[in-house]
Amino acid sequence: AAQDMQGPPKVIELTREFVKPGKAGAIHDKSESKFVAAMAAAKWPTHYFALMSLSGKSRALYLTGYPSFKAWEDDYLAQMKNKALSAELEKDAEADGELLDGMDQFVLYYDEDLSYKPSPTLAHAKLMEITTFHIKPGKGKQWHELANLVIDAHKKAGDSAHWATFELAYGGGNEYIVFSDDKSMADIDTGYAEDKQFHDALGEDGLKKLRELEADCVESTDSELFGINPAQSYPPDEWVKADPDFWKPKPAAAPAAKPAAKPAQ
Repeated sequence: AAQDMQGPPKVIELTREFVKPGKAGAIHDKSESKFVAAMAAAKWPTHYFALMSLSGKSRALYLTGYPSFKAWEDDYLAQMKNKALSAELEKDAEADGELLDGMDQFVLYYDEDLSYKPSPTLAHAKLMEITTFHIKPGKGKQWHELANLVIDAHKKAGDSAHWATFELAYGGGNEYIVFSDDKSMADIDTGYAEDKQFHDALGEDGLKKLRELEADCVESTDSELFGINPAQSYPPDEWVKADPDFWKPKPAAAPAAKPAAKPAQ
């Protein structure tokens, strides 16, 4: 079930953990690092990365990409057959559960038609903007019309916008999740600065149409910002080689010992 992690995968298994107050940060890093160590020791070919919330309720997201549902099934069955790995992961999950308020899981399916210039790799990404759209029942046609209107305006504007859109296949319904990665928060500044280009590209008629479609087909939206956490991630070798200082930083060197003071004459 090895995946190359180049470009958006067809299927994403997303696990969301709600971390108890005071249990995030280094405490949770230490707990999750045991899962990473177990996967590395088994030389497991399937990789994943972690996102930590920078807005909203304290939570962590773990995303594993697969080229197909069959590849996901093959990976799951292989882990089941590997008794040593399964036992270690179960033990680590029990300990990690003490830090959590709750957990849930989702399965996402990539929608290429509603995506725009998605990044070919996340090797240099540091942040992830995630926007969830809840679509009203029976309004799929209007939703696609809305998305295409936005895509066409960004093409005309020639701005830096880019994203990958996934449909929620399991774990809910009528939802689309849009991922946009950033190399730094300067990218977010750029995005806001380019708003005028986008609105100018839409024009008055396009902006009116956009608002009408949104009111017609979108039930609600939610936008959140996450930071990629390398300490809780099991990235592919290609990502580590591309940005080793981020994915596998070297431990800080211990300060040099001060020379002993000479005895008084």
